[in-house]
Amino acid sequence: MTADLFRRRPTRREFLALGTGLFAVLALPPALRRRYQLVRRSFPVMGTVAEIQVSHADALVAEQAIDAAIAELQWVERTMSRFRSDSDIGRANLGAGRDGVDISAATARVIEAALGWSVASDGAFDPALGSASALWDVVNRHEPPPERQVGRLASRGLWRKVDIAPTSAGMAVRFNDPDVQLDLGGIAKGYGIDRAVTALRNHGIAQGIVTVGGDLYALGGAPGGDPWEVGIRDPHQPDRLAGQIEVIDRAVTTSGDYERYFTSKGVRYHHLIDPTTGAPRRSRIHSVTVQGGNCMDADAAATAVFGMPASTAQQVARRVIPDATVISLT
Repeated sequence: MTADLFRRRPTRREFLALGTGLFAVLALPPALRRRYQLVRRSFPVMGTVAEIQVSHADALVAEQAIDAAIAELQWVERTMSRFRSDSDIGRANLGAGRDGVDISAATARVIEAALGWSVASDGAFDPALGSASALWDVVNRHEPPPERQVGRLASRGLWRKVDIAPTSAGMAVRFNDPDVQLDLGGIAKGYGIDRAVTALRNHGIAQGIVTVGGDLYALGGAPGGDPWEVGIRDPHQPDRLAGQIEVIDRAVTTSGDYERYFTSKGVRYHHLIDPTTGAPRRSRIHSVTVQGGNCMDADAAATAVFGMPASTAQQVARRVIPDATVISLT
């Protein structure tokens, strides 16, 4: 644990007040309550619970801004989810192995960013390994899949088999291996948060938090000028926090092995797949938190470096995010 990066250990009362995932403390001293309205809304999206909290003098403006931010997150879900056959990714997984499939410019951008992280992480991040994610299906499984099926997907470097190219209609994606299945679950959530934050800014919001599962962006500072206080969950006691960090205009994302998993014969199998084995990554590291300038790259970084030794994780993250800070919890 890199404990020196934490400000202090929050109390259980604070934790219960904040919900799940990463946590941002949003509270106003009495002197500021006359000048600011705090508006907070939670809603389901991308297979988890999102929460948007904004501070503004006009509650109606805040509500309209949140509406716009929610619309951005929902658009990304509709467009990039591998669980929808009508999304860009769903259509690509059904047909890009035969012909190029037209996709939106936004989806092309996210795929290209994901492939860039594949290069930066020497293949530790592989967005083309959706077949392994589907095979393990840790939400519904109770025992590992057959070793033969797992081994067939190990060390394939499938990300190298994805091509993005412009067409007369826009952009298209094509797969050059029948086992390629795109899964942008390690990066699209962060991209959606970035779009939501842009929507808030476009509506005049200068202070707020957008949280989706274990990812968030802290917009501006907290009301009154102090940094936002963001808590990080303890991977061994998920009902407690390991500590707290302070952020202003910064993304904070976390990948851990304690949320989506099943246990078989005393072994925990989580959702973070190691491309070299085609199976959940084995490591002494149980949680990685990355701070960066935008949520899309921080999201990908947290997935890419999960399980790496702390010094290696920070080195890899900084190949794309020069000022990245990585907190690894064992």
